[in-house]
Amino acid sequence: MTMDFASRVQRVEPSATLAISNLAAELEADGVDVVDLSVGEPDFDTPQNIKDAGEAAMEAGHTGYTSSNGIPELKEAIAAKLDDDGLDHTTDEIIVTPGGKQALFEIFMSLIDDGDEVCLLDPAWVSYEAMVKMAGGSLSRVDLSPHDFQLEPALDALGETVSDDTELLVVNSPSNPTGAVYSDAALEGVRDLAVEHDITVISDEIYKEITYGVEPTSLGAIDGMADRTITLNGFSKAYAMTGWRLGYFAGPEELVSQAGKLHSHSVSCAVNFVQHAGVEALENTDEAVVEMRDAFEERRDMLADLFADHGVDVPVGDGAFYMMLPVDDDDQAWCEGAIEDAHVATVPGSAFGTPGYARLSYAASKERLQEGVERLAEHGYL
Repeated sequence: MTMDFASRVQRVEPSATLAISNLAAELEADGVDVVDLSVGEPDFDTPQNIKDAGEAAMEAGHTGYTSSNGIPELKEAIAAKLDDDGLDHTTDEIIVTPGGKQALFEIFMSLIDDGDEVCLLDPAWVSYEAMVKMAGGSLSRVDLSPHDFQLEPALDALGETVSDDTELLVVNSPSNPTGAVYSDAALEGVRDLAVEHDITVISDEIYKEITYGVEPTSLGAIDGMADRTITLNGFSKAYAMTGWRLGYFAGPEELVSQAGKLHSHSVSCAVNFVQHAGVEALENTDEAVVEMRDAFEERRDMLADLFADHGVDVPVGDGAFYMMLPVDDDDQAWCEGAIEDAHVATVPGSAFGTPGYARLSYAASKERLQEGVERLAEHGYL
């Protein structure tokens, strides 16, 4: 029997980041010591108080279905966090999802019809493009690489790219894969264009709690953006909860109503006891978040210094835990060679829409980061 696959699936390729991670895992299974700098996963364990809260929730019997959009306690805690960020959302304007990816998927599927235009700021996280294509949308892109990955100097280019035909603009600050944190002036420029062309904006703030010496602004808090911004966040990065699969988005109630239909017919709800652990994460984990953030900052600075020692100048971001390393024009071949020869796993910049770079994650120990740079240098990749 030959299966006839849906066009929506055939429009996309598997995730480049997970593909590299899978290759690294295969090599490790064969006994190869791989320095894996490809995956955006903190190397810290989930803080103990969060694990205890999850266990206590299971013991208390919170193992069944919840209301589809999330338990009231978690939605209230999310609304309080958003309020601290300058955003005014009721619990009826929030959906709790099994991970931030699911939140994004529901947003794209709820808003994008065949041919609708979505604008991305490159380099852009790999799954944005895939989700837009699955929804049937078209893509326009703005290259931030000539501006050290900052948005403010690229506002003119953004203004030339978006139009009245643009349905959605995706803003990810702090950025994956660059770590760039966009200035208030940049966000105000986004506001001006969004109002002019009546564009809805997704503000992906999954790394908002991981910044170094800067205080990121939530796009929805910019004057004039409250009713046209969908704010997305989750627990994987700041709280080292990648495997718990917990995220959320907040937006206009009519979006939540429509996306809630997709949510209820696909995932039903996020895991009950995980949602209770999420309450603990939001309310009682600030100290652990600061400790992890400080460690990431030390690693970032060390990694930049190590590359400088080898004569390589890398743009240093103010958030997240990624660095874009300038490499050969054929970044795919560079990354394949780096893992095959030096056994260092990175992700090609072309996967993010920006050839000529490799993305490294410094969510790894200092020792492994040093080992990775040494191997790259030894095998001629620096």
